[in-house]
Amino acid sequence: MRFYTAEECSNWLIQLERTKPEEEKGLEKERFDYPKEPHAVFGTAHWFARSFMFRKPVLLWITEWGIWPSSENWHLYYTLRQASGDLQLLHEAPGHLFLEHEAEDLASFTQIAMLNGWGGYILTQANYVNAFFSHDEYIDFFAETPTMMVSVQSFPLDPFDHSS
Repeated sequence: MRFYTAEECSNWLIQLERTKPEEEKGLEKERFDYPKEPHAVFGTAHWFARSFMFRKPVLLWITEWGIWPSSENWHLYYTLRQASGDLQLLHEAPGHLFLEHEAEDLASFTQIAMLNGWGGYILTQANYVNAFFSHDEYIDFFAETPTMMVSVQSFPLDPFDHSS
């Protein structure tokens, strides 16, 4: 895993000849609310990491924080970040580049970001499906074609609900 400044995040997208998904014209878009139960957020984060990495790097770019300070667990976030060998502050390096074998790390950092009430992007190098997650507890998925968006239809509102 590598940690990127905001400028490095922008450069990563430029190298891939892309922009943030909402800035790209003609993309398919689907919006889903976060799961109602906080315990289900991990399953959602894990589902994304498992479903859309395609054994290629993914950039988790945190762009919103400090909006809901009472829900932010900075200790947990920085403990996880330090365990990954990084001592920078979030505002110094809001990008988290996960390599193809780091899906579990992507899921953990995404879960913490969502539970902390943060917002940002999950940008895949594969560019199959990308996402924006909001501090207002929704996720916008973006894809180039309706066919690519079909995989989003299985979005787990509660990944631990096995009733169906």
